[in-house]
Amino acid sequence: MTIEVEAAAERLRGVIERACTGLVQREVAVQLVVLAAVAREHVLLVGPPGTAKSEAVRRVATGLGGRYFEYLVGRFTEPAEIFGPVDLQRLREGVVETRTSGMLPEADIAFLDEVFLGSTAILNTLLGLLNERVFRRGHTTIACPLRVCVGASNGLPKEPQLAAFSDRFLLHLFLEPVGDPYLETLLDAGWTLASQARGGESTSDDDALASLDALSEAATRAEVATIRPHLAEAVRVLRGAGIELSDRRVVKLQRLVAAAAVLDGRTRADGRDLWPVVFAIPEPADQDRARDLLRATLETSRNVTLGSAAENASLGPLARAQRLERTAEELLGMELSDDPTARRRWRLRLEGVARELDAGFPPEDRPESLTAVRARLVAKLEETAP
Repeated sequence: MTIEVEAAAERLRGVIERACTGLVQREVAVQLVVLAAVAREHVLLVGPPGTAKSEAVRRVATGLGGRYFEYLVGRFTEPAEIFGPVDLQRLREGVVETRTSGMLPEADIAFLDEVFLGSTAILNTLLGLLNERVFRRGHTTIACPLRVCVGASNGLPKEPQLAAFSDRFLLHLFLEPVGDPYLETLLDAGWTLASQARGGESTSDDDALASLDALSEAATRAEVATIRPHLAEAVRVLRGAGIELSDRRVVKLQRLVAAAAVLDGRTRADGRDLWPVVFAIPEPADQDRARDLLRATLETSRNVTLGSAAENASLGPLARAQRLERTAEELLGMELSDDPTARRRWRLRLEGVARELDAGFPPEDRPESLTAVRARLVAKLEETAP
């Protein structure tokens, strides 16, 4: 059993690595989609347009194989555009049936962009499909093979009537545009991705979907009893601080913990696997608070397959500080070129790190090590001023 889990986790690790290649600062998004697929849960990606939400999901879908459905939802989208049209021949016979071939009810992985713009008819149908994996419409009732549905939006909905639908997405990830220090990396990666698209390059693993299903099955049998008291205590801490989690989300947290364990190649969950609780919190500000409140609980977080997601959940701003420090040290240690263009580019990257540092870490909240790095950045910028 353990050997099978380790082999399946290793295969999905390869899928994740290939999906992340060329995606700048989107490793967490890719890893959370895979985690949700193993747990048979759903993910909501929230961020401004152009932050590679759809690209991350497409790459996971390509790597896993299976049937993929994607649609940009609008206010005038008809249910037939997502679930399939009514079978006219059967309608003439007095039976309302839906032809679902190639549509969401038959997909293994689905991506719905601007999902909250859907009509009441679409959202009500999705509620049952996402929660029960069953599509019901007229005389049509079919079991759906859906492993994971990823919803995307520019922001969280404000309307109370959308709260129940939003709650169907257990994992919430909030994305921001790539920071200034990494624009060169972003441009290079974007050019490479465009070249690959023109060449029709794509990589999939024929056994990846089977490995995903094997891990999902293993997660249902994983040992989680020993971690339940720690999970319950984490929820108490959050509720005590005013961060509410619905009973449904609390119960489903066990699935995420079990899925994290098997993706790490283990069948017994322990303290290393509690980190998904952060992403199960619906609001971004509350996620940041949770990282601080649960700092001691999450300090042992670790996952070989989902390392970036585990780090992001357990460290949050601290992980960002460490990333900035690494980037600054790399730039400060570079040998300066005599070429004026190269020096100007280097200086712009250095200024970008300084701006991101100041914007993300006010002096009163800045770690001591980051303060020291900032001082070195300022000194180097003054030293190399034209």
